[in-house]
Amino acid sequence: MHEGLSPEAEKLYLAMLRGGRVEHGAAHDELERLGLVRDDEVRPPRSALAAIASGHEVAAVRARETAEVLAAAYAEHGANDVDFVEVLKDAGEVISTFEEMQSQAKSEIRALDPGSYLSPQPEASSAQPPALARGIGYRVVYDSELLQTELGFASVQGSIAAGEQARTFPGVPLKLVIADSDRALIAVPTVTGGNVVALLIHPSVLLSALIELFEAFWRMSVSITPGGHDDSQQEPTTATRRLMALLSAGLTDESIARELGVSERTVHRRVSRVQQLLGAQTRFQLGVQASRRGWL
Repeated sequence: MHEGLSPEAEKLYLAMLRGGRVEHGAAHDELERLGLVRDDEVRPPRSALAAIASGHEVAAVRARETAEVLAAAYAEHGANDVDFVEVLKDAGEVISTFEEMQSQAKSEIRALDPGSYLSPQPEASSAQPPALARGIGYRVVYDSELLQTELGFASVQGSIAAGEQARTFPGVPLKLVIADSDRALIAVPTVTGGNVVALLIHPSVLLSALIELFEAFWRMSVSITPGGHDDSQQEPTTATRRLMALLSAGLTDESIARELGVSERTVHRRVSRVQQLLGAQTRFQLGVQASRRGWL
């Protein structure tokens, strides 16, 4: 899945918007392929953004389907006969394994958290603070419903304050923890309900697939800002929608400032804020995220 423009293509597109010289090459070919340039003339990026945003939705559906297939297959058909998968049925064993994975991690913990299957809140871990203190990175994607409860929101904000990188996405399909690239733990509700088994995955093709699954959700998710309630819950305002419409039409900052009756510095500040809110590194990625969320 193409996340957006390459830095070279984005630089050329912005230069052409300002009337700069057309330079043919890989960057120009990329712009033509995405429909942003035609016959050496820049085109409004709305249709290209819509196509990429649609691709994100397809990727999200496929990722969820993959997660459900993986979890169901190993939960229902028994993983005891597979040497790279261990089935943990005792709650104490699941918790101790989860804590051990964090305490033994060498570089990073990655996780998908839809909330506990037995409780709607994210589960706190006593192993996280010391792991963060010794430099272990944490990247976690939370289901957006968790942020709608006071306890869930406070828990996530506490983790962010401690040093965790947190993002949110609607409909996170399973509870997953990955320690480095060595082990993964999947919590799976039993078919009869009321209980949870966990699958401990060792190095294998399955572990590699789970890592790719996490990274797909990380790319599609939106950053959670530290402190205060998630600003995205109040967005998009009418002002933000208008700003995004002007950006998607390909207007320069100078033209946008003139349309809005503000300074270019104010435009820069507003764009930077929305970029941070949506976890976008570039303005093109900002357009993709805004289009995917229906802000355009």
